[in-house]
Amino acid sequence: MTKNPALIPGVATLSRSSAFKNKGLFNRKKAASAKQAAPVQTLVKKVGGAKNGGSRTVPVQRIAKFYPAEDVPKNKVTRKTIRPAVTRSSITPGTVLILVAGRFAGKRVVFLKTLDSGLLLVSGPFKINGVPLRRVNQAFVIATSAKVDIGKVKIPATVNDAYFKAGKEAKSKATDAALFDASVKKTVDAARVADQKSVDAAIIAAVKKTPLLKAYLNASFALSKGQAPHLIKY
Repeated sequence: MTKNPALIPGVATLSRSSAFKNKGLFNRKKAASAKQAAPVQTLVKKVGGAKNGGSRTVPVQRIAKFYPAEDVPKNKVTRKTIRPAVTRSSITPGTVLILVAGRFAGKRVVFLKTLDSGLLLVSGPFKINGVPLRRVNQAFVIATSAKVDIGKVKIPATVNDAYFKAGKEAKSKATDAALFDASVKKTVDAARVADQKSVDAAIIAAVKKTPLLKAYLNASFALSKGQAPHLIKY
């Protein structure tokens, strides 16, 4: 039988201090722990020569003879562990998101999937609002209640984090003619254009099934004077 019965579930008869006193644990003698021998700091070495005393006491670990003139900075040890990113529960495949930062701030896009890096893969589609396939951080998007059925959208296996890394171009010495030449334009890879068209074709077909959804995706998001963003139902 317990020495401290419960008055009601979760409340004991005796307090913690009273129960400790009744157990008498404070009167018990702790077993003395064996003292560890102090580490050897010096060592006696024999020294040759009649006038050298025969022996000499030297430290086991020699002291450094060189000291830097200034304190050498040390890298701070980080204790952070990299954990896999978790997508918000409000963001599911097909959810219409509002971008709040970056080049396309205010645009509405369709969420396709989460990449291995934790970034979100989205598309405008490009034909509707000019937003191509791109990666965005979920911290800079607002999830809306609007959804697009992307069950028939097939995302190419090549569309991953490495797909969006810019290739290294051979640098050449800049000249006045090259800097001010308006005829030189950057070209988009043909494979990327084909991927964009194949993904957008299926998204646009699904968008057309819902009335006014195309106009909703094309409209830019903005707040009017007096509107509180946390009170809006997106």
